[in-house]
Amino acid sequence: MIKVALLGHGVVGTGVVEVIKNKAEQLFEQTGEHIEVKSILVRHDYDVDYKEKFVYSFDEIVNDEEISIVVEAIGGTDPAYNYVKSSLLAGKSVVTSNKELVAKHGFELMNIAEEKNINFIFEAAVGGAIPVIHGVRNCLKANNVHSIAGILNGTTNYILTKMIDEKQSFDIALKAAQELGYAEADPSADVDGIDTCRKICILADIIYGNHILPENVHTEGIRNVRIEDVDILKMVGGAIKLLGVAKAVDDDKMFIMTAPHVVFNQGILYAANDVFNAAQLETDNAGLMAFYGRGAGSLPTASAVVNDIVECVCADGTLYPAWGQEKPELVADYKEVPMQFYVNVAENAEKVEEIFPTAEIIYIKETTAFITEKITENQLTEKLTGFTVNSVLRVL
Repeated sequence: MIKVALLGHGVVGTGVVEVIKNKAEQLFEQTGEHIEVKSILVRHDYDVDYKEKFVYSFDEIVNDEEISIVVEAIGGTDPAYNYVKSSLLAGKSVVTSNKELVAKHGFELMNIAEEKNINFIFEAAVGGAIPVIHGVRNCLKANNVHSIAGILNGTTNYILTKMIDEKQSFDIALKAAQELGYAEADPSADVDGIDTCRKICILADIIYGNHILPENVHTEGIRNVRIEDVDILKMVGGAIKLLGVAKAVDDDKMFIMTAPHVVFNQGILYAANDVFNAAQLETDNAGLMAFYGRGAGSLPTASAVVNDIVECVCADGTLYPAWGQEKPELVADYKEVPMQFYVNVAENAEKVEEIFPTAEIIYIKETTAFITEKITENQLTEKLTGFTVNSVLRVL
């Protein structure tokens, strides 16, 4: 019998209880063990038929020798960090969906797990139900991953889909997302790119092997996305998506960023709409690969958490080897990495063609919109001196 403790009884916690209950026979067939939720740490009572499992002190969990796996479903870092660290030090494997915790403290927590020969794993922290971490870790061992780009936040993808399909302004689309429960009353973590940044940091940590703190990553959100640009790009088969992007560049450095990007009408990143998430990887031997699915929600997230529980049960030792220590010098200056840009200016096409002779002009009316050749952001800023710039977006 494998006994599990839950920290938290919110959206994820209740989903984990439901999945373990409904899939009990299937989980036994896969592991050879009965998996039982023994204790659930709560702050107040809930009217459920398993409330005899509720405990009100973390000490009851960390000191219980029968509990071998702890599922952290509190969110944030306080008190989650102390609870998770204490659980690992007590020899209990930990499963979490907490991207903030992993992005900030993953290096330390994974090293503790490795020292104890147990597990700290977190598939649900990046893509909800999408097994992107499993895919990168276990299915691409004969490959180098050159780059990864992902729609990693369902709330912002829903808002941008509304702007594209229904020509809603950002404010109206955000209000709709809040009414449906996709966005919090304070949506900053989603719409300002913070959530996506944490997730792309975790993926980059796994792929490239060094801990990258979110505060060292350039991050932009979608508050300034204009409906005018959405409409122009739609006419030429383009869409605006909030992407987390990471790729290897020269001198062993890594380019990593979160920002709105233009994607054109091919591939999974263009097709992923509404609250769905997607990740696209470019590899040397396998070529282009993609992952797609629901990135949030009670049962989709719980399915990934329970899969991680199964991984812990079946593991012989530590599954996720700890990545290397943080080296901020490995993060390239994003303004010096060449890429294409979508630019919208007030000036006429003649002036654009004079300064950007190789640009592709895609719209001429009240404003001029064009796609640049590959240049650095510093070069672009210099070339745009004297222009009245309405917007600039990166092109994937």
